[in-house]
Amino acid sequence: MHRALVIGASGGIGSALCSALVSSGTEVTRLSRSADGFDITDPASVESAMNEVHGSFDTVLIASGILAPESARPEKSLAEIDAKNMARVMAVNAIGPALVLKNLPRLLPRDSRCVVGVLTARVGSISDNHLGGWYSYRAAKAAANQVVRTAAIEIARKRKQAIVVSLHPGTVDTSFTKAYPGHSKVAPTEAAANLITTLDQLSLDQNGGFFDWAGNPVPW
Repeated sequence: MHRALVIGASGGIGSALCSALVSSGTEVTRLSRSADGFDITDPASVESAMNEVHGSFDTVLIASGILAPESARPEKSLAEIDAKNMARVMAVNAIGPALVLKNLPRLLPRDSRCVVGVLTARVGSISDNHLGGWYSYRAAKAAANQVVRTAAIEIARKRKQAIVVSLHPGTVDTSFTKAYPGHSKVAPTEAAANLITTLDQLSLDQNGGFFDWAGNPVPW
């Protein structure tokens, strides 16, 4: 049976991904802060939770993230940068996925295809930044993209059929984006279906890439 591991399984996109995978006949293992006390920013919490997971997984999705800490918002200008808030955004969006990836290789098959998708964001693209603002979120997602790219190279050395990628899910209608009503949004179920289709279509030569919900490459 196809097996999947979803990190951030209780979030809007994470829960939709779990439902879509289960509907396709996949056995899903879920990890989340609300259900398991999984703190993606705490190395001990990540290591402990990952050590409780056994077997190998054909699909792994890391769907944790924040736009800004509670009671804060993404910065609109340099003057709004706050060191503590920026550190928190970095911890959740970049360091957290790195900690998961650090503990992941033993859970990936050595001799069969597996796909690891880390949800980042198009605003993490440096060359595609034409509007400015959102310093912490942009920087954290750019850092996450570099972590994913580097991990993809290392993991593929021992797992020749592994594909590790960054994914832009689009603007999804969840509590994550409720403060931005002007954006064109898709339902979590649609976003999840799009991402799973993209993962299914990836080839080995796309390992280490950055793709949007439709499978199109996103510039670094």
